[in-house]
Amino acid sequence: MSVPKGLLVDNQSRCVHWNSKLDVVCFRFKCCDRYYACHSCHDFLEEHPIQRYKVANDSTTHVVLCGVCRNTMTFDQYRNGLTCGSNLQCPFCSAPFNPNCKLHYNIYFDI
Repeated sequence: MSVPKGLLVDNQSRCVHWNSKLDVVCFRFKCCDRYYACHSCHDFLEEHPIQRYKVANDSTTHVVLCGVCRNTMTFDQYRNGLTCGSNLQCPFCSAPFNPNCKLHYNIYFDI
C-alpha cells in the first residue's frame, strides 16, 4: 500500500496547502517515485526539481493515489472516474475528488 507524503494535516492526505473536504488526491512524482499531497509539499521536502510523468507514454503507470482508501490508479482511471455532479470520484471508494486539481495537471503531468 502506498503512503502519501507531505505536510499532512490528517490521515486522508490533506496538507497544509490544500485541506478542503475534497483534497484527498495525491499525485506520484517521477523524480522520486513518491506520492505527494501537492507540489508545494514536494518542493518543501525534496531537494530536486519536479519531473513529470508523460501520461501518453506512461498510460499503465499508477500515478494517482486516493487518500481515503489508499488505492492507486492510472491517470485515465482518475480522469474518467465516476462522477458526482461535476466532481470526480475515486473509482474504488467513491470519495469525491477536488475538480480544481485539473488546473494543476501541468505541474504533475506532461499531457
